[in-house]
Amino acid sequence: MKLPRNLSGESLAAALCRSWSYERIHQSGSHIILQTETPKRHRVAVPNHVTLRIGTLNGILRNVASVKGVDRGAILASIR
Repeated sequence: MKLPRNLSGESLAAALCRSWSYERIHQSGSHIILQTETPKRHRVAVPNHVTLRIGTLNGILRNVASVKGVDRGAILASIR
């Protein structure tokens, strides 16, 4: 699975809200804080940068995938 090299933090946050039932709680500095209640309460911070670094994107995808019980590819497919 090849990760996108030009994904912004804003577009990642929007995709997580749209497809994975996250809600934008607030923004603290340059980090967007998202929260979901399904299947359990989970918060994730997404840097609001023009392009996300590959390791940062991979960490967020891995974190969300473990909470939602899916693989990273399913989350990545909903972002594209």
